[in-house]
Amino acid sequence: MVYLITQAGEVSLLLFPCIYGNSDRILVWFFKQIVMSNFQDTDNFQDIFINDVPMMDVRAPVEFNNGAFPHTINVPLLDDKQREEVGKKYKDAGQDEAIALGLKLSTPEMREQRLSNWKKFVQEHPEGYLYCFRGGLRSRTSQAWLKEQGIDYPLIKGGYKAMRTYLLQQLEETVSTTPFVILSGLTGSGKTRVLKKTRYHVDLEGLADHKGSAFGRNVHDTQPTPINWENQLSIACLQHRHQHPRAGILLEDEGKLIGRLLIPPVFHQKMVVSPRIFLQRPLEERIAIIREDYFADNWPQYQQKYGAQAEQYFSEFLLGSLSRIQKRLGGERYRLIHAAFKKALTHLFESGEFTLFDEGIHLLLMEYYDPMYQYQLEKKPRDVVFQGSEAEILEWTEEHLKTFSDQVNGADHKMGLA
Repeated sequence: MVYLITQAGEVSLLLFPCIYGNSDRILVWFFKQIVMSNFQDTDNFQDIFINDVPMMDVRAPVEFNNGAFPHTINVPLLDDKQREEVGKKYKDAGQDEAIALGLKLSTPEMREQRLSNWKKFVQEHPEGYLYCFRGGLRSRTSQAWLKEQGIDYPLIKGGYKAMRTYLLQQLEETVSTTPFVILSGLTGSGKTRVLKKTRYHVDLEGLADHKGSAFGRNVHDTQPTPINWENQLSIACLQHRHQHPRAGILLEDEGKLIGRLLIPPVFHQKMVVSPRIFLQRPLEERIAIIREDYFADNWPQYQQKYGAQAEQYFSEFLLGSLSRIQKRLGGERYRLIHAAFKKALTHLFESGEFTLFDEGIHLLLMEYYDPMYQYQLEKKPRDVVFQGSEAEILEWTEEHLKTFSDQVNGADHKMGLA
C-alpha cells in the first residue's frame, strides 16, 4: 500500500512495500521526486574537516569498515546483504528496478529501527551531515524519511567518494606547499614525547596507533585501515595548515612503515629530503624512557585485558617482538637479549619491578639500534640544522617553526635553508 500525506503543504511518502505492478512504478516515480528535493546540503569539505563536523554514514557496514572519516558514525540504510542484493539488481536491471527492490526490503520494522537510530544521531549532532557513497539515493532516501518526521538534515554532496578525493588532493597540497622539519634522535631519546610538547607538529605514530618500532604495537594490536590512515593524516595536515598557515610541520623521523601502515610514498619522500633537528639524550635517560614507554606502560594494559593470562600474553608480546628482529641481531646477540628479557619478565611477575629490563634494553641499544642508526647516517647523510637537549629543541621549534614557510621561501635566509 502507498500512502500520500500532506503535511504543512508538502507531499510526504510513507515507503511501505507494495505489490509489484503499476502501483510499484508509481511508488518509484513519487520516491524519485521526493528524494531529489533540495535540502541545505554542502560540498564545503574544508569546513567539514577543519572543524571536525560529525557525520552520519548511511553506507553498509562493509563499506564503512573499509574506509571512513574521523567523527563519523555508521548508521546504515541497508545492511551488507541488502546492499549486495540492490547492487546486483541495479547492475542487471537498472536504477528503477533497484529502487523498487530497495522499497520492498524497507519493511515497517526496518524503517522504524533505522529512523530511531538516525533521530538519535540528529539529536546528538544537530550541526552534522549525512552521506552515502556518492551522495545519491541512499543519502536522499535517509533525508526523505527524516523529513517525514519533521527533521531537515543535510547531506554531503558527492558523498564519501568526493570527500576521499578531496583528502587525497589535500595531502598532495600539503606535500607541495608546506615545509617539513624532521625530529631525529637515537632510539629511546623520547622524540614522541618532545614532539607532543611543540605547537607545530603532526603525530604520525599517534595517527597510526603504533609506537613505530618492533615493540611498538598496542595491547589490542590494532591500527587504522590504510584508507582511514591516509584520511586521518590528510586531515591532520589540513588542520595544521589552517591553524598555522606560515608554519612548517614538525614530524618524527620514521621509516616507510609504521607498524603495518605505509606512509604515503610522496609524503615520505619529502620527509627523507627535509631538514632535520637532532634530539640529544644521555644513554641512562634513553634506557629509562624505553623501560617506561614500552614495558611499564604496557604491562597494566595487558593485566586489564587478559587478567589471569596477562603474564603469558605480555611475555609473548615482548619475546615475540624481539624475535621479529632476530635475523638482524644475529644468533649470539639475540640469545643474550632474549635471556635478559626472560629474566626481567620473571622478576616483574614476582616483584612488580621493571628494573631488570635495563640490561636487555642496554644491549639492544648498544648492539643493534645505535649501530643501525650510525650505518644509515653514513649511507645517506642528513641535513641536520640544529641539535640539542629537549629544552633546546623546544626553544628552537617555538622560535623557528612558526614562520618556517617564510624562511624556506626565501623571506629569511639566516638558517641557509632556502
